[in-house]
Amino acid sequence: MTTVWVPADAAAISVGADEVAAAFAAIDGVTVRRNGSRGMLWAEPLVEVETEGGRIGYPEVSPDQIAAVLDGTAPSIGVVDQHDWLTRQHRVTFSRVGIIEPTDLAAYRALGGYAGLTRALTLTPEQVVAEVTTSGLRGRGGAGFPTGIKWETVRTASAEVKFVCCNADEGDSGTFADRMLIEGDPFCLIEGMTIAAYAVGATEGFVYLRSEYPHAIAALRRAIEIAYAHGLLGENVAGSGQRFDLDVRVGAGAYICGEETSMLESLEGKRPEVRAKPPIPALEGLFGQPTIVNNVLSLGTVPMILADGGAAYAALGVRRSRGTQVVQLGGNVARGGIVECDFGTRLRTVVEGFGGGTRSGRPIKAMQIGGPLGAYVPATDLDLPLDYEAFAEAGAMLGHGGIVVFDDSMDASAMARFAMEFCAKESCGKCTPCRIGSTRGVEVIDRIRRREEVEHHLHVLESLCTTMTKGSLCAMGGLTPMPVQSALRHFPHDFGLEGGAS
Repeated sequence: MTTVWVPADAAAISVGADEVAAAFAAIDGVTVRRNGSRGMLWAEPLVEVETEGGRIGYPEVSPDQIAAVLDGTAPSIGVVDQHDWLTRQHRVTFSRVGIIEPTDLAAYRALGGYAGLTRALTLTPEQVVAEVTTSGLRGRGGAGFPTGIKWETVRTASAEVKFVCCNADEGDSGTFADRMLIEGDPFCLIEGMTIAAYAVGATEGFVYLRSEYPHAIAALRRAIEIAYAHGLLGENVAGSGQRFDLDVRVGAGAYICGEETSMLESLEGKRPEVRAKPPIPALEGLFGQPTIVNNVLSLGTVPMILADGGAAYAALGVRRSRGTQVVQLGGNVARGGIVECDFGTRLRTVVEGFGGGTRSGRPIKAMQIGGPLGAYVPATDLDLPLDYEAFAEAGAMLGHGGIVVFDDSMDASAMARFAMEFCAKESCGKCTPCRIGSTRGVEVIDRIRRREEVEHHLHVLESLCTTMTKGSLCAMGGLTPMPVQSALRHFPHDFGLEGGAS
């Protein structure tokens, strides 16, 4: 009997993984198991064949290569666990992804799953929050806010009902880590949310997923069913006497729902519009009750922190950026996929070392980091470390960790225009600076690109960007100027201006 692993990750499925799995399943003596993706999206469908020496990987397999894979004559990358793409990473949050079947609870436990919850239940809620605070964990959704401070605010708030909400509305271009973690290791998120609930006294939780992620929705719902069946959710979590109920809610794919208060409005059945703050969600969140709102990667890291102790996680990284960063490599890059490494790792190591430079073979011109509202970082900044503060000092942001690579054919003025156009289309419309400013921004950039009164319109654009940054209710309008201003600063020639790099 031969065991073959074929990813059931959406990215692998999009390039034929289901067809490959079906072809293997039709052969006598072959057992097909479906794992999450290893993150080597450049190699998908990546088929792994179990051998005495480890799981041998065969990249970009098609159904007509089945026989060659089984007799070992197809092109191979060797033992997958020993491939330098993985051995050079430091996988913490993604330690199990690609190794196990996503909803195999026994396999999850065998690789350390639920050790965090088990330890958490031996501590007081205050001690659990202290461990998270000690770890230095910050929000991985983009804001980078210290998770421990948020949890302590909810823990000490007085209320009959408290909630834990996971914002899995992963709308940034070039980001897919939330999806891949949910599709590849959903129990990790469930365990993290359960620990959070115990820590703050919450009894109900929701995962807000976008409808564009059907495979993630299915995997998570199945994992939740299994968790209930094994007493890990419900009235008596793991025999602790604590109640925690968890459900999945599906959104319609509005980008603004990545903002926590818009997501809460949507969860309440309302039109997703940004709420003015204060009050903050930690005090008045879902249905006006104290609410933890964290990203998938933040909550998915909590089990390791509780299992190994906050100090172990804090030992990783640099300065105020502790632990690991999950980087998503996309765009014009030779080897796109997931890279998890310690904070402080150089951008060059990620983009050139793991990514292999551009897929086109042309020089790198820029990288947009942190989603469609992130800055365009020029190739001259490739030695920038992955560090929240270092990026801020460079006029950029890490955000959710998405890196979209561009070669020297990129037109920075066209990309700046796109940023404004994107904001105009995705704005909730509640505040004037974002709703009107983005529309006017497109018009002004068009005039600059047509070389109409360039000096005047540059002043208008700068004033407009200042108004949007300072006057918008949320980061949607507040960050839209970042890609525009970075494009102007680093690539003025693309706007027909003198000076600077092109």
